[in-house]
Amino acid sequence: MPRPPSSDEVLTVADRLHSAAIHLLRRVRKQDIATGEGPARLSALSVLVFGGPKTLKELAAAEQVKPPTMSRIVSGLARSRLVEVRKDPADARRMSIVATAKGRSLLKKGRELRITYLASQLEHLTPEELSQVGEAVEILTRLLQNWG
Repeated sequence: MPRPPSSDEVLTVADRLHSAAIHLLRRVRKQDIATGEGPARLSALSVLVFGGPKTLKELAAAEQVKPPTMSRIVSGLARSRLVEVRKDPADARRMSIVATAKGRSLLKKGRELRITYLASQLEHLTPEELSQVGEAVEILTRLLQNWG
């Protein structure tokens, strides 16, 4: 039976993974410029597209910003017609923020740009290296599904 990894080994891999993840995200995020929207707006829009309608408070919590900051972000998204702010039929004081078809389309375009760019970089790998990256992605996906 193989020995479990030491604490130092786990911390070393965690440090390297953290650094690689940040660098990878920074590089693919450069493709977002083509959408014409800033990172804060795209991030908030992503929460709405993939997570469904949210209140301002829920969206601010998801994005880890204060409600006044999120209010400005949502106002900009609404002006660009990427979201709609609707009154809750059960409580007129409560608003629901919903991604529009235009918002979903913009986010889809941004995702396609990121993936195409990433794929163009992965093409530089050997078939064996690409297979190893695929295996690592599977392991990370499993880890994320069981995240505590």
